[in-house]
Amino acid sequence: MTTEPTGHHGAKLDFSQEMSYGDYLHLDQVLSAQHPRSPDHNEMLFIVQHQTSELWMKLMLHELRAAIGNIAADRIAPAFKMLARVSRIMEQLVHAWDVLATMTPPEYSAIRPYLASSSGFQSWQYRSIEFSLGNKNAAMLRPHEHRPERLAEVRAAYEAPSLYDEALRLLARRGLPVPASHLQRDWTAPYAPSDEVEAAWLVVYRNPEAHWDLYQLGEELTDLEDAFRLWRFRHVTTVERVIGFKRGTGGTGGVSYLRKMLDVVLFPEIWKLRTDL
Repeated sequence: MTTEPTGHHGAKLDFSQEMSYGDYLHLDQVLSAQHPRSPDHNEMLFIVQHQTSELWMKLMLHELRAAIGNIAADRIAPAFKMLARVSRIMEQLVHAWDVLATMTPPEYSAIRPYLASSSGFQSWQYRSIEFSLGNKNAAMLRPHEHRPERLAEVRAAYEAPSLYDEALRLLARRGLPVPASHLQRDWTAPYAPSDEVEAAWLVVYRNPEAHWDLYQLGEELTDLEDAFRLWRFRHVTTVERVIGFKRGTGGTGGVSYLRKMLDVVLFPEIWKLRTDL
């Protein structure tokens, strides 16, 4: 007669024949994917920070692509939930910098030589997010040319209408005066702000009751960019705190490059209309 362990409140304890928590999440593979190259204790922090950020970005892309597809198909309600989730994911990425900021300059200097030319600048998922949010730049395809399958994914985001492009096309389908120049254009070109687009958004914001879902869409876009700006700010301040104004491992100007990114506005008319209301 087998005696069951006590204190487990009926929880299943034998997983020799069934899927366990670790099996479902493939934890053996996930938790064995950290391979420090240096002898320094702090490299584990650096690796886990970036690997978890990439996992959050995987989920962000999953939600962002679905939201864009739903807006294009006039399914606005599920898109709102997805965009709200993207903003909350971005908040997680913002707070992740707090952990990396515990790495001091001498600690980073001990592992930096082992990073070679690898850099977050080369993250294909991050680049796909930037492209999906409308910050298009053909030069940013080049770091992925050595991996054709990854290049194809990044290029797909580069060539497709962005989240904002699809939002404007939705406004036009609702009868708002979005100019033709912003409805059918070269989607790989950087977005050009338009007074006419702002006028269309102003119709929505001056009478939110008549355009409630479009008004909510505008605020979801505002939340998302607000969170993205915070992420960029925490990125640049953490980098400056850890390496000062040294060049990045990937060859960028480091802090100087990241500060330029702070000036990028993804949904310009959504912000400008606040002044003009």
